[in-house]
Amino acid sequence: MIADKIRELREARGITQASLARSLGQTRNSVNSYEQGLSVPSVSTLVELCKFFNVSADYLLELDDSTNIRVTGLEPDEIALVYNIVEKIRGNK
Repeated sequence: MIADKIRELREARGITQASLARSLGQTRNSVNSYEQGLSVPSVSTLVELCKFFNVSADYLLELDDSTNIRVTGLEPDEIALVYNIVEKIRGNK
């Protein structure tokens, strides 16, 4: 459910509802309503949430549970480093 994804992503970032709301140009009550499942974000807010959390709309809407890491602007050696870190984390699970 989108409500759960928004809350999980916000908590993983260690930010408050108020902080997320400010970043989105919304009220804390709006973010709370999204997280409680009382309302759903508009399409434009959904886009802003995706940009803020660097996830796809498919991920937020639970159409696809994969996430992506954006490597735009990184040098090849930096991309390799990110890849190695992810593989190391996967190996520790």
